Order: sequence, then structure tokens, then C-alpha cells
Amino acid sequence: MQEKRKYPRTEIDEPGFVSSGGSVMSCMIRNISPEGAAIDVDNPAFVPQRFRLVMAKDRSVVHECRVAWIQKSRIGLTFVQTADAPESPPAS
Repeated sequence: MQEKRKYPRTEIDEPGFVSSGGSVMSCMIRNISPEGAAIDVDNPAFVPQRFRLVMAKDRSVVHECRVAWIQKSRIGLTFVQTADAPESPPAS
């Protein structure tokens, strides 16, 4: 199979968190690149289509994600840009 990714994935096997709407679920981050990652979760049915991936070792590292594919308990993620979100609240 031909590799279609722009950047190769780096194997990391580090704990992380799926965070969405106040709900947090633990996961294992299996690999990562500048454009995406693959994670393992206990139950993919509870993972929303869009969420934040938080690195457990450094919780200041947060990626906005979109689910690209699901195979059993592994989920492939694409990191999405948040340029459409304002950096500061609009003036009243």
C-alpha cells in the first residue's frame, strides 16, 4: 500500500486524553505527526467526530482533532486548524 501522508508518523506510545464538551476519556497515543495521530481507546463508540487530544505528559500540548478512520479500538486522527476561532473575545 502506498503511503499517502505528507509527514511520516513517529511511534510514541504515550498516554493522552480525548476531551470534548466537558467529558474526558483516557487513550494511548500510538503515533503522531504534524498533521495527525493514531490513538487506541477502550470504546471508539464514545469518541466524538471532533475533539481535543491532550498529551498526558504535558497537558499544555493540545491538538484539535477530527476522526479520519476507525479500525476496532484504533482511531486515526487529522489535526484541524483553529484559525477560524477568535484569539480574543470581540469587543462589546
